[in-house]
Amino acid sequence: MTTTPMTAAERIAAYKYEGLTVHEHDGWRTHGRDTATGKTFGPVVGVLIHHTAGHNDKEICYKGRPDLPGPLCHNWLGKTAGLWMIGHGRTNHAGLVDGDVVAALIAERTPLPTDDHADTDGNDVLYGLEIENLGDSKDPYPVDQYRDAVLWAAAHCRHHGWSEKRVAGHKEVQPGKIDPSFDMDVFRTDVHKQLATRPGGAVPPKPTPSKPRVDLSRLVSAAKTDPRAVQGHVTYMAGVNLVEAALVKEGLLAKTYAGDGSYGSTTRDAYAKHQRRLGYSGTAADGVPGMTSLKKLGAKHGFDVVA
Repeated sequence: MTTTPMTAAERIAAYKYEGLTVHEHDGWRTHGRDTATGKTFGPVVGVLIHHTAGHNDKEICYKGRPDLPGPLCHNWLGKTAGLWMIGHGRTNHAGLVDGDVVAALIAERTPLPTDDHADTDGNDVLYGLEIENLGDSKDPYPVDQYRDAVLWAAAHCRHHGWSEKRVAGHKEVQPGKIDPSFDMDVFRTDVHKQLATRPGGAVPPKPTPSKPRVDLSRLVSAAKTDPRAVQGHVTYMAGVNLVEAALVKEGLLAKTYAGDGSYGSTTRDAYAKHQRRLGYSGTAADGVPGMTSLKKLGAKHGFDVVA
């Protein structure tokens, strides 16, 4: 089910009803991209979570960048500054996203399919939240900030009658994105718990942000499949992107080869260098991840490993 976007007044009311303190940027109610693009925001199908990859960037989200006019989101959520109203209507936060993922959001179907295409304008149909955070898996999310993000997502879902399955991370809808730098399955679970509460009643425990997770078995499958497939083949985008980002920081992989979600031969060779650094050799340093080597990489670069 798609639906009509909330009015400015309805947004304010929904956030306050969920328990959020709301701050209003001057001019936000008429700050949108509908007129400039000739495209009307809506019908809406879900909400999208981002991190800003910076600090003190509220005004950037309002005004935009030289290459992208603002507003860059509907709301900005500071580490300590709280939730701010930034834009209304169509905003430049999502870009082109995968239509299959959008269809899954509409159907409230999980797990979400692989975001291997960029063929649908997400700015038309998704509410966007930018969370102030460097996004390097080392910059912590204060518990209150993370909980406010949960409340923000729940406010939209409650108003529209959606479940938590209408919530996605940018990294789940657009190829090559890594935001937000926490686990979206855990975040959706926290939204589900919030939707089960009665706002204004007993305050539920504050959820805490989790690290993103890499599934070892899926990563091994990618390491064995992608190098032999057509160049650019993607088996496990989210996990590969996290590992490639870590290998870049280790100085083992050039940045130009990271972010496409494909565990190609260059990534395999870079991971083999990581294994050799740990003292492995021969077939134990073939570039196919093992639990020990992957856990050591994750412990240093901010992701957990599951079997």
